[in-house]
Amino acid sequence: MKEQVSKKFQELYGEGAVLFTSPGRINLIGEHTDYNGGFVFPGAVDKGIVAAIRLNGTDRVRAYALDLGESSEFGLREEDKPAESWARYIFGVCREVQKRGGKIGGFDTVFAGDVPLGAGMSSSAALESTYAFALNACSAAGSTSLNWPRSVRPPSTTTVA
Repeated sequence: MKEQVSKKFQELYGEGAVLFTSPGRINLIGEHTDYNGGFVFPGAVDKGIVAAIRLNGTDRVRAYALDLGESSEFGLREEDKPAESWARYIFGVCREVQKRGGKIGGFDTVFAGDVPLGAGMSSSAALESTYAFALNACSAAGSTSLNWPRSVRPPSTTTVA
């Protein structure tokens, strides 16, 4: 999957992307209780999301969902919310980083994943965490300004030539 994402990124946007990956997960106990203060026992699975990202020096995000064969372009202001439902997850991460004081600029990205959609394996959470860590690493946001929990472990990264 990394090779396909890298190849498509180079085809659409050129060189210089960094790859980020995050796994899907299952909750052995506590489905939908984590955000209500309940107990959870999640576990990562061998399925995940891979994203190639590179800052583009604009205030626009150009995103391509490889699995869907769809693209989206949007700004970073609240009124710029994209029409595509999958792009709203990326947009939401950008907006949340901004609300926490992070500085987000435009970027180009291609992503793909093998987490089954709608199967309770947190495909949307994997997408969001991939972009949260990618934006933190690629931008001036800086991890301390975003107040990441100490238990959060960043996804893996790889620089693509």
